[in-house]
Amino acid sequence: MEFSSALAGQTGVGSPVDGGCGAAVCVDRMDVAGLSDDGLRRRLGVLGEAGSRLESLRSEALAELSRRHDTAGAKRVAREVLRSSPAAAHRDVKAAERMSKLAETSDALASGQIPADHARLIARASSEGPILEEELLDAARTQSFDEFSKTVKRQQHELSGDDGESAFDRQRKHRRARLFKNPETDMYVLNAEFDLLTGAHFAGVVTEKERELWRGEDPKSRRTPQQRLADALAEVVLHPEKGKASGIALVLVADYDVAHKELVDARICDGTPLPAKELVKLACDADIFPAVFNARTQDLWLGRRRRCASDAQRIALMVRDKACVGCGSDANRSFYHHIQHWKNGGKTDYPNLVTVCNDCHHDIHERQFLVETDSRTGRHSVVPPPEAFPDNGSTTWQPKHLNPVLRN
Repeated sequence: MEFSSALAGQTGVGSPVDGGCGAAVCVDRMDVAGLSDDGLRRRLGVLGEAGSRLESLRSEALAELSRRHDTAGAKRVAREVLRSSPAAAHRDVKAAERMSKLAETSDALASGQIPADHARLIARASSEGPILEEELLDAARTQSFDEFSKTVKRQQHELSGDDGESAFDRQRKHRRARLFKNPETDMYVLNAEFDLLTGAHFAGVVTEKERELWRGEDPKSRRTPQQRLADALAEVVLHPEKGKASGIALVLVADYDVAHKELVDARICDGTPLPAKELVKLACDADIFPAVFNARTQDLWLGRRRRCASDAQRIALMVRDKACVGCGSDANRSFYHHIQHWKNGGKTDYPNLVTVCNDCHHDIHERQFLVETDSRTGRHSVVPPPEAFPDNGSTTWQPKHLNPVLRN
C-alpha cells in the first residue's frame, strides 16, 4: 500500500508533510504470508501508526470544511466523498471539530503516537467539561482502549466539581432503545443504551438468568451463548413470575471515611466512578444491600469442601479483579479459575481464585497459558507459555478475546 504514489499527482497532496516518500503516510506493500508472528506484530504496529496519521489528515480536512462552511456542510461532503453513513459522518465531523481545538492531541495523532479511537475519547471528553490533556495523552500512549476509557471517566469524575453528577445526568439524558422488525430476516431487533448504573444492574440481572439457564441445560445439547442471552432477556421481560435468578445482580463499592463517618469514592465493581448521591438512593432499595467483607471471617476459604466459588467469593473477586484478568472482559460474564488447578489439589480459597472469561480459561487449560501475579501490585494476568512465540521468545501478548462465551 503506497499512499505517496497514489496521491502525488493530486493538487495539494504531493508536497511532503514529514518527508520520506513525499506524503505524510507511506506504507509499502509486502507479502505478509512470509512473515513470522513477530513480523506480523511489527507490521500491525506500522499499520496502526499509519492509520493514526491518516486519520489526522482526514480530521484536519473535515475541520477545515466545517470552519469554511458549517457542521452540516462538512457532514454532507463526508457523506458524498467518503460515502459515509449519516451516523459515521456526524461522528467524524464532530470529532474533527473538537480535535481542532486540542493542539497536543492533534499532534500526538498526527505523529502516530496514539490511536484514532483514543484521540476521539479525549476530544469528546473535552466537549463535556474540563480535562487534563497532557495527563490523558500520557495514558493514551500505553493503555488499551478499555483501560483508557476508564481513565477518561475517572478524570472527568474528579474534575467535574459535582461528584460526577453532571456526567451521570448526561448519560441518563441520552438513554435510548430501539425495537424494530428487520425486513431482511423478518425478526425483531432490540438494542438499547443505558447510564452506567442502570446498565450494570441490567447486565447483572440478565447474566444471572443466563447462568440459571446454563445450569438447567443438557450438557450434550447446549444453546449458543447468543441464543441463551436472547432467551434470558425474553424470560426476564415476558415471564417475571418465574422470578429473577438468585445471585449477584449488582455490586457497588465504596470506601469508608472514618474521620467524617461517610462513604466516599463510590464505584461499580469495574472501577467506574459513581456519584455518592446515587449510592445513597440505592441504599434505600430493598433489592440491594451493602456488604462488608472481612477476609478472616467471611466464607472466602472453602478449601476442598467445594469446587465452585461462593457468592461471597465472587463479590470479593469482582471487586479485586474488576474484569477478566486476561482480556478485560466484563466480570459479570466471567467465572473463577483455580490458579493451582483443582485436579492438582488446588483449594477453593480466595487467594487461589482469579476472574477469567471462558476463552481465557480455555487458553489456560488447553494451551498452557499461565496466571502470573505482579509482585509489586498484586494484580494477576494471563500470559502465554514461553514457547508461544518461539521466533523471539517474547511473552508480550495481546489477547484476542473480545466476545467471551458465558460459562459457569
